[in-house]
Amino acid sequence: MSEFAALNHELVNILGDKCVVTDESERRLYSQDVFSEAEYVTKAIIQPANIAELSQAIKATTKFGYAVFPRGGGMSYTSGYLPSRNKSISLDMLKMNNIVELSLDDMFITVEAGCTWAQVHEALKGKGVRTPFWGTLSGLRATVGGGVSQNSLFFGTGIYGSAAESVIGLEVVAADGEVVRTGSASIKGGTPFSRYHGPDLTGVFLGDNGALGIKATITLKLISSPKYREFGSFSFDSYENMLPVMSEISRRGLASESFGFDPYLQEQRMKRESLATDIKSLTGVLKASDGVLDALKKGTKLAVAGRGYMKNVLYSFHATSENKSKEVAKSDMAEIREITLQAGGKEIENSIPKLVNSNPFLPLNNMIGPEGERWAPVHGMTAHSKIVDLHIAVEKLFESNALKIKKYQVGVGFMYLTVGASASLIEPVFFWPDALKELHLRSVEKQHLSNIKGFEENLEAREFISGLRGELIRLFKDHAVVHLQIGKTYLYKDGLEENSLNLITSIKKHMDPQGLINPGSLGL
Repeated sequence: MSEFAALNHELVNILGDKCVVTDESERRLYSQDVFSEAEYVTKAIIQPANIAELSQAIKATTKFGYAVFPRGGGMSYTSGYLPSRNKSISLDMLKMNNIVELSLDDMFITVEAGCTWAQVHEALKGKGVRTPFWGTLSGLRATVGGGVSQNSLFFGTGIYGSAAESVIGLEVVAADGEVVRTGSASIKGGTPFSRYHGPDLTGVFLGDNGALGIKATITLKLISSPKYREFGSFSFDSYENMLPVMSEISRRGLASESFGFDPYLQEQRMKRESLATDIKSLTGVLKASDGVLDALKKGTKLAVAGRGYMKNVLYSFHATSENKSKEVAKSDMAEIREITLQAGGKEIENSIPKLVNSNPFLPLNNMIGPEGERWAPVHGMTAHSKIVDLHIAVEKLFESNALKIKKYQVGVGFMYLTVGASASLIEPVFFWPDALKELHLRSVEKQHLSNIKGFEENLEAREFISGLRGELIRLFKDHAVVHLQIGKTYLYKDGLEENSLNLITSIKKHMDPQGLINPGSLGL
């Protein structure tokens, strides 16, 4: 019996034959992400249903010298879960998607790592509570395990920061199958009500991109749900004027979400969704309204505004203020408005934040361009005081590549986001004509795919985009920016000071002596 046959036999004994997948088409699917295809095709996909199966399966896999590559919803684009060696097994966490415990008395919720943000949202609906950070735009598919491993951003980020900042505790499986608990749950007989009991072991495994261990369960803190929301949208003629305003709003803690677009990305977003989708989205707006009259007013206003109001808008940002008090929510939005208008901004119809907030977890059609173009973002997060200079440096890089950008018909846009009180994020986004991969075809709605133009495979353009992303990532390293979703793409290891790298390497060695848990992630 071959080594792999022996491993496969043991995994089937642990998980059952239906949860050890060796079909070639499925293995190829799990060996690609939104942007890349791995050099190696995974040998099998394992699908544990609980922490006991997870622990045993990891122990068996590493015993045979095979590497384990954990995958959640599969929506990332930095090769985070892609096999980096021939002897590889992909770990599909989606069967571990249960709510383990919900404590309204102690204000926490524990979920298995394969639970999606949309599932958490539904589980808490009507209970008067939510998690501070409550999901990504891809939360219909994106998992909590993936979100805290990659340190995701969006809903709640303006005040509460990243996904990791809402975590109280974890259960993490090491390479030998041992389960490590963090926070107050690490006390004998303890429960996961507090992140801190001595050193913050929870933080070690957050943002690790699955390099230090496999997350089995995650405990998130709960807060009382803000009952009232106010929305505002504003336009500027330049990012040099807009980004400082977003930073000031961030410093004052006024917006739970504050995000923006440059003219190109704004235009793409207007194209990508249909009027039918807008009308469908109005249902969420109406459900989120305070009463019948308010619902009719909001619905009518959005329907009349349509999309035409954005035609003459250059740079735009969109903010949500939320509070248990209607008066405070209104006051915060009034302060946002005052800051913006004093800086030369103009108020525009606030359809975008209303639709985004009331319909947070839409189908994943935005992972491709409006005509079926390939899509790939890159991002960098920095201090507020450095964001404008960083943007200028990025634009200079694009200007130096202008001829090739034009040659390969590449569209370049920007998204902006503020994170907590101290940071701003810039996300350059590329669109280019190229064939979609199986992951796109499995993720985007069939009806949406039937309405797009689509393109032939364009390897030359794809190679250029890969090179341009590499240049941009090196620029970000030179500016000492922070990255989320580091995976195997961003230069984490290369950018660390030696003593910090030694510490993270020693933790890796303790949890994974043979280097078989997602090797290559974080550059380790």
